[in-house]
Amino acid sequence: MADPARAQRLAKRISSIVASAIAHDIKDPRLAHVTITDARVTNDLHEATLYYTVMGESIDSEPDYAEAAAGLAKATGILRSKVGAGTGVRFTPTLTFVRDSVPDAARHMEELVARARANDQLVAQQAAAAQPAGEADPYRHDDDEDGPTE
Repeated sequence: MADPARAQRLAKRISSIVASAIAHDIKDPRLAHVTITDARVTNDLHEATLYYTVMGESIDSEPDYAEAAAGLAKATGILRSKVGAGTGVRFTPTLTFVRDSVPDAARHMEELVARARANDQLVAQQAAAAQPAGEADPYRHDDDEDGPTE
């Protein structure tokens, strides 16, 4: 069994090999906007999980996740052979591609923060115009005429 440090080094190497191959060697148009974000390798170095994200063709267009997944599934064999040639390990790990959920979670968190800021501004506006209920000084003082009766 390999040590975790070796697995991390191999994961980083696999990530760079796969990203380079997607960018330069594989001519599938479905992979044009795919970015490899992270890679994890098991401690026995037999399985590698690569996390990817897909960008749209423009800022306003939605990415096509299904097409990207199909393109990666089709290119897995070629990518695995490139990983085997580039790493030089005895057993080339199997590659599994998983869509990275971090960008979606970050977008959701940004929306929640924006909503909280808007609510804070609304509360601040309401507090600025608010008047206290009752008298200005609601506490009893010793010099009050109508003090408590005993």
